[in-house]
Amino acid sequence: MSANRAVWGRVRSRLRAFPEHLAACGPEAAAYGRCVQASTAPGGRLSKDLCAREFEALRSCFAAAARKTPKGGC
Repeated sequence: MSANRAVWGRVRSRLRAFPEHLAACGPEAAAYGRCVQASTAPGGRLSKDLCAREFEALRSCFAAAARKTPKGGC
């Protein structure tokens, strides 16, 4: 049972760090949001991979921010 607690402790730690990681990627998140918003506006057509470049930039930024976090927690 203690192994299960250890796993959930790591998961909780990662979830608590999520807002900090996302805040570190504000410009990328805003660019992706603008792309999706423009695609779903009246007359816009959201389709697969339409905002792939913006999403990849956000994903890369988020991964880099997550790597900067020490293993022990936030």
